[in-house]
Amino acid sequence: MTDAWSARAYGANARFVSDLGAPVVDLLAPMPGERILDLGCGDGALSVHLRDAGAEVVGVDGSADMIAAARELGLDARVMDGHALEFDGEFDAVFSNAALHWMVRPDAVIAGVARALKPGGRFVGEFGGHGNVAAIRTALIACLAEDGVAADLKDIWFFPSADEYAGRLRAGGFEVERCEIIPRPTPVPAGMRAWIETLAAPVLPKVPGDVGAFLDRVVALLAPALQDAAGNWTADYVRVRFSCVLP
Repeated sequence: MTDAWSARAYGANARFVSDLGAPVVDLLAPMPGERILDLGCGDGALSVHLRDAGAEVVGVDGSADMIAAARELGLDARVMDGHALEFDGEFDAVFSNAALHWMVRPDAVIAGVARALKPGGRFVGEFGGHGNVAAIRTALIACLAEDGVAADLKDIWFFPSADEYAGRLRAGGFEVERCEIIPRPTPVPAGMRAWIETLAAPVLPKVPGDVGAFLDRVVALLAPALQDAAGNWTADYVRVRFSCVLP
């Protein structure tokens, strides 16, 4: 992750949605004695599962606060930018859950992962894919446009199709075993306004007027699509889940 916001957003994600990552951990299938890098480890909640499977785990994240929390769990956790990994041929696997969409220079990330892996090492992960939070993004873009601001929000999130990401992995030297899009509508117990204030925070400085009024308009625009009759919100999540191997 490149800045304090994106790192905080990854850690905050757990407070707004349920995103525990069990399927992608199963896809990784960590083995005792393996050395595994958890890329975008957040507070280490999933890193612990890898460690409990018998792996030697190193977690990296851009947030010093998240790394401090991971260290409280007894993890080897380090503050590091995911675009500039500082490892050379030392891991059997690199794992990432719900973090790669914050890293908007994916080719730099893939190159760093390839450098970090041993020959035959695998890269397994899941993150936001094409169509992820499409309604939310559209509402934000539309309300910004009403205020005279043109923004596609690609500077905030990287949401590729499965074909695009598989192509990037192959260009980075990987053999792709699996790369697919998985729709994953996800409840947001804290509500949509709180979700936007935390997980779309970089949008808000683009607002030329009253931010509170802007948020009211966005939430009202989203309610018919994402809020049920009881007032419960669901985020329109779509994931890319992938596994690949470095020859």
